[in-house]
Amino acid sequence: MGERVFSWPTRVYWEDTDAGGVVYHAQYLAFLERARTEWMRGRGNGQERLRSEHDLVFAVRAMRIDFRQPARLDDALAVSVSLLRCRRASLVIEQAVHRDGVLLLDAQVRIAALRASDFRPRPIPDDLYESLKLLEPTQMETDA
Repeated sequence: MGERVFSWPTRVYWEDTDAGGVVYHAQYLAFLERARTEWMRGRGNGQERLRSEHDLVFAVRAMRIDFRQPARLDDALAVSVSLLRCRRASLVIEQAVHRDGVLLLDAQVRIAALRASDFRPRPIPDDLYESLKLLEPTQMETDA
């Protein structure tokens, strides 16, 4: 499970759209969240496991989104997740939404690691931290 880019397929349903059949802008946040959740679950770290075993939740602290083209009713989308940076108590994740290879949206998401019990910042558990650090791009990759 050491892939640098994770992709989660989703379909645009009626409830995702406005009256014109175009995806409502706030719905993209749900698409991005689901992909991040499935990325973590695919690495063996489902949200319930992180909460119950490590007293850990991840929360969005900041997000930059560029809406490039609209998605529409019934579109099949691919929502990607790639880790840009892993710090002791935070992550920076790059995400994108594509339809048939066409970029519709890209985002950079800053995530804080919090204690589930009181929502105070906490370090990412060592085993999870080490596995995430392996997914960071190398300096050569970031310079390219």
